[in-house]
Amino acid sequence: MSHLITDGMEYNSAREDLIIPEYGRNVQKLINHAKTIEDPAYRQQFIEAIVDLMQQMHPQSRNIDDYRDRLWKHVFRIAKYELDVTPPNGKKPRPEDSKKRPDRVAYPVMEAKYRHYGHNVQQLIKKALSMPEGPKRDGFVAVIGSYMKLAYRTWNKEHYVSDDVIKGDLETLSNGLLSLDDSTSIDNLSGANRRRKRPASPRDRDGRDNRDNRDNRDNRDRDRDGGGGRNSDKPRRSYRRKK
Repeated sequence: MSHLITDGMEYNSAREDLIIPEYGRNVQKLINHAKTIEDPAYRQQFIEAIVDLMQQMHPQSRNIDDYRDRLWKHVFRIAKYELDVTPPNGKKPRPEDSKKRPDRVAYPVMEAKYRHYGHNVQQLIKKALSMPEGPKRDGFVAVIGSYMKLAYRTWNKEHYVSDDVIKGDLETLSNGLLSLDDSTSIDNLSGANRRRKRPASPRDRDGRDNRDNRDNRDNRDRDRDGGGGRNSDKPRRSYRRKK
């Protein structure tokens, strides 16, 4: 009796593996059926209908550039590149195209002497060296020194760093081409860039004064009412003059 129940049933363990699971087994069966079609025109029309079906399965991807070409590549991949049809762009995908890897990214190789300052300091020093001598370059070098001290404090909070250390490191990193005067204070440079406190506007002052006056009135009323306040339900005490 058991063989009657299992007749005609197909288990996943006995089926062919899905090449691209996101399209499902029915799409893969349709593409395999298209390989058996002998009429070239009908085969081309059949595959184009399959591509339309695949696009309807993922409508959120329609706005992606070259999404239609990507679907044709998936069709050839599912067909194991054994399909004789022509994509709209006229280029048939090849098996080696699916194994193509992106180019290796060339990582920069830097021999930094003081890595705790970071890569940005190296770039700023290069830019300063390319600038003509003058007040603008001197101001830019002063900003570099301030940034170096800020970076040093960020990674070495427990150790104090003096301006002489920053100035010496700046000369070392620039091969002695950039320097700061001995009288220059880097702390003043970093403090000058801090955001100043915005003065209160007349509207803010008026609102604050009104709140203060209202609070003072409430306190006076509370004291006069014996702690009950203006709208307090606490009865007031009456004091009679002793005869």
